[in-house]
Amino acid sequence: MFKIAWHPVYVHPVPENHRFPMLKYELLPQQLVRSGIVTQEHFFEPSEGLNYDLGIHCADYLSRLFDVNLSPKEERASGFKQSKTLVEREVRITNGTIEAAVSALDVGVAFNIAGGTHHAFRDRPEGFCLINDQAVAATHLLNEGLASKILIIDLDVHHGNGTAAIFKHDPRVFTFSMHGAKNYPAHKPKSDLDIPLPDDTTDEEYLSRLEKTLPELLEKEKPDFAFFLAGVDILKEDKLGRLALTLEGCKRRDEMVFTLCKEHHIPVMVTMGGGYSPDIRLILEAHCNTFRIAADLFH
Repeated sequence: MFKIAWHPVYVHPVPENHRFPMLKYELLPQQLVRSGIVTQEHFFEPSEGLNYDLGIHCADYLSRLFDVNLSPKEERASGFKQSKTLVEREVRITNGTIEAAVSALDVGVAFNIAGGTHHAFRDRPEGFCLINDQAVAATHLLNEGLASKILIIDLDVHHGNGTAAIFKHDPRVFTFSMHGAKNYPAHKPKSDLDIPLPDDTTDEEYLSRLEKTLPELLEKEKPDFAFFLAGVDILKEDKLGRLALTLEGCKRRDEMVFTLCKEHHIPVMVTMGGGYSPDIRLILEAHCNTFRIAADLFH
């Protein structure tokens, strides 16, 4: 049985202007159970406190973060009003990604309802991201000898700028980002492989690019673990996305990633990433499809 990290602290605190998209963290677990995709037994609460090494982040930055002493510029860049409760939330999310990743080694797949904080850099926050959970988790697996080559498959509509910068000189981690070319962030540090997509990219165009790229990437890099950032902000209805994928296209994206990982015997840890459609039901259905596919393939 695959595991899903979730804790009520994921939901709060959030700024008022970001409250709506954060609703999914509260509603998605309920929807997954209500739809019969998972049961309560699939969920686990991430551990509390600093149980893992956050050393991919600079010590000075971590000190300021935990002391609630970020500069006004850093606080603005983070998108959050800093607080001890916020730091607790970020640590819980990161612990959830690490612990789910370890779980995926046994069963093939695991999830975090939150996570995918790919805009956090070594030395600063950005874009509602304070601690880069996938980068911390990848480093944990490597340092503990649980993986030797990791592939980060970042299919959120926004470029994984923090993750790309963190692993720029680490050959043990291959960063792959397929994202909107004209979307946030304005400055996009080079990933190991970037595929920038034009506005209004359709299902056919998107899936064709992914189908041509991902199988070759798995054959060439031969990762023994993968992180998948499964943002659903690629949907046409997304108010921040600028691409034009349908719900079915987003589902087929997930099917491709999971099927290829399973065929290559690569455990995969999944974070939800972005989703900002005005209709919360559409966001939930797109995310539920991700879990539904994994449940069918890794049952």
